Amino acid sequence: MKTKPAKRILLSYPHMSGDELRLVKDAFESNWIAPLGPHVDAFEKETAAYAGVKSALALSSGSAAIHLGLRLLNVQAGDMVFCSTLTFIASVAPAMYQNAVPVFIDSDEETWNMSPVALQKAFCDAEKTGRMPKCVIVAELYGQPPKIDEIQKICAKYNVPILEDSAEALGATYDGKKCGSFGKVGIYSYNGNKIITTSGGGMLLSDDEEYIEKARFWSTQARDKAPWYEHTEIGYNYRMSNILAAIGRGQMLHLEERINRRRAIYSKYKQELEKIPGITLMPETPKSRSIQWLTAITIDKDITGKTFMDVLNYLNEQNIETRPVWKPMHLQPYFRQMNAKYFTHGDGENGSVSDKLFGTGLCLPSASAMTDDEQDYVIEAVKEAVTR
Repeated sequence: MKTKPAKRILLSYPHMSGDELRLVKDAFESNWIAPLGPHVDAFEKETAAYAGVKSALALSSGSAAIHLGLRLLNVQAGDMVFCSTLTFIASVAPAMYQNAVPVFIDSDEETWNMSPVALQKAFCDAEKTGRMPKCVIVAELYGQPPKIDEIQKICAKYNVPILEDSAEALGATYDGKKCGSFGKVGIYSYNGNKIITTSGGGMLLSDDEEYIEKARFWSTQARDKAPWYEHTEIGYNYRMSNILAAIGRGQMLHLEERINRRRAIYSKYKQELEKIPGITLMPETPKSRSIQWLTAITIDKDITGKTFMDVLNYLNEQNIETRPVWKPMHLQPYFRQMNAKYFTHGDGENGSVSDKLFGTGLCLPSASAMTDDEQDYVIEAVKEAVTR
């Protein structure tokens, strides 16, 4: 094993170019440092154009964008919402803000994303009970599109809209079309560990311009047009500041470079680690371009003799940050205690794909600023962890 690096190799962290500072300086010089301003307007227009949608709204977080999206889709207390189970809780928590009832949908093995098979099972069950969901929240795991055409067909059959959670998939495409543009509404996240960042922020996207204008109204405390502060609805303090939008605009100038770098990191991991019996990388969805935000692997204990936690702990000792794949939502204590429904991809006791992925999966350092030497060190450490 090479000498342990003095600086910890992190999972994913901001990659700045210098253009961000130039645009932030412009914001300071113009004194537009409060929420809203010309960089916010420009960031929204540029992002909408990039995604191929008619309108976008810059917000304080991806969670805020999901929350407003659910309100736009008229999700209310007691309404049922179908959700990807293998995701971060921010995909689902906004449904709880609305006091909705989550129903969790398993992944498939080909994409690790929402299974059309499990989704169809959930709709069949809903049809039997006479209670249909208000929407389907489709999360795009680690920058990877799901089988979105199949999911769209199922949702269209039942006339249920899609809220596309592209928090991890800005820049990913399916059949040439950008993720974030497939649903009735879509969202992006600019959290500090995402492929580009504003330090914290999000974007709501839609081809329905009236939707975006309504969300814009809610996001600024739902202030009515009056000479005084008057409110006929309850809103939120959800807008992005002009400073953060300036950072985002600088980051967007380099998005394709960041995607290309992360895809190259994934390719090198695949080339080197799949030589090891028992290690498999998250596959790329056919017809798609994943941004490979995080490279994830599975470790088969029956072949390697090691669990994913064995590898995680060894890499941690070598000053390498790793992370298990998301713990599925249907396994989270909060949702277990409310007996949330869960529909699996397969049948029988071992039919849950997401359970298997959680029991074997590990995310590796994937930052676009990671050096070749750092990646070589990670690869060597993984090989040693499973063979020692």
